[in-house]
Amino acid sequence: MRFLRGLLGGLAFILACLLGLLGAVACLTIILLPVGIPLLMLARRLVGKSMRLFMPQALAHPTKEPRRRGRKARKATGKLGRKARRKMAKATPDVEIDTKGAMKKPGKLLGRKRRRLV
Repeated sequence: MRFLRGLLGGLAFILACLLGLLGAVACLTIILLPVGIPLLMLARRLVGKSMRLFMPQALAHPTKEPRRRGRKARKATGKLGRKARRKMAKATPDVEIDTKGAMKKPGKLLGRKRRRLV
C-alpha cells in the first residue's frame, strides 16, 4: 500500500511540475495571463496533495490519528479503571458525608454576593 501511495504521489508531483511550467509560460504572455494564474494555483495544490501522499498517515492527517489511537486507548483504560474502582471500593470503609452542611456554606456566600450587587 505504501509503495502505491508513493508511486501515485510521484506521478502527481510530475503532473504538478508540468502544470506549473505550462502556467508559468502562459503567464509570460499577456493574452494568456487569465489562463496561467489558475494553472499555477492548481499546480500548487497538486504539489501539496502529492507531498501528503508521500507522508505516513499520522503526519498527513493529524486530526484523524488521535481518533484511531483514542479508540484503542479507551478500551485499555476502561478495563484498568474498573479494576481500580473495585480495589478502591474494597479498601475504603463506608463513611457518611454531611452533604447538607457542605452545601450551606457556598449558598450563604453566594447570597451575600448577590445582596452586595443589588
